[in-house]
Amino acid sequence: MFIYFASGTGDFLEQLKNKYSNEHMILLHGEGNAVLIHETEGKSVFATPRQFEVIDAVNDLEEQGFFVCNNIPVTDEGRPVFEHRFLNRARAIENEPGFIAFRLLRPIKEDTYIVMTQWNGPHSFEAWKNSQAFKNAHAERQESVGANPQTIFSAASYVTTYNVVQPEDTK
Repeated sequence: MFIYFASGTGDFLEQLKNKYSNEHMILLHGEGNAVLIHETEGKSVFATPRQFEVIDAVNDLEEQGFFVCNNIPVTDEGRPVFEHRFLNRARAIENEPGFIAFRLLRPIKEDTYIVMTQWNGPHSFEAWKNSQAFKNAHAERQESVGANPQTIFSAASYVTTYNVVQPEDTK
């Protein structure tokens, strides 16, 4: 399974999504940007997408809610350690109220993995971040493998968030 990302204006991406209505695509709206994701077993219909292999998945991605993408740059040498950590995770997130889906995405041509979670809304994600389960999951990560973080990460991680429904303009 693969996920491809295309960026552009919401209107352009909506037209692209409608043109390929037989494909599994979800249009996401962020702050000042929009992204169309295409999840498929085959090739993407996008001309120049960001390409990822799905190496772990929980549930189907739905055309609703709130998406959180934790973008984590990983060195070539750190890839096996990073993937081992995630593939052997506690999976506590899956029992959280408001959780919909999860994807661990391995980059095809870049160094930045994406840990994508889908929630009913931002409140569900915030509740997870403030939960004891979150603290436990991230404490285990630090203890699980004795690798020095400087040797597996090539840069600082960053989070991007998106809504499936475009926010209303406030005027």
